[in-house]
Amino acid sequence: MAFAFDTLGYAKRLQEAGVPVGQAEAHATAARDFIMAELVTKADLKATIDAAVARLDARIDAHSTRLDGRIDALAARSDARIDLLESKLDKLALQITVRLGAVIAASVAVLAALAKLS
Repeated sequence: MAFAFDTLGYAKRLQEAGVPVGQAEAHATAARDFIMAELVTKADLKATIDAAVARLDARIDAHSTRLDGRIDALAARSDARIDLLESKLDKLALQITVRLGAVIAASVAVLAALAKLS
């Protein structure tokens, strides 16, 4: 967006301050051509900020996707370990049940033998 720059008003103000007409006009033209061309507008700032925000959003989305993948992989490994531990616990529970059954059977046999002896 171009700024409206009143070169005539600027030159007149310089002349009122004692600057010769030729110098005042040259200074006004130079100000318009070189200084005003470098000024940043609100639209320029908004476009720059919008572009930066878009880049940041893209980077955040990429990191979020990567982290989601890592979290999913970690959850899958954790689930596999939990399943393995549950399987081992079930096996141990069965072994304990069998051993306890054997102890009970032996106890009943001993009690039966003691009952016959008495």
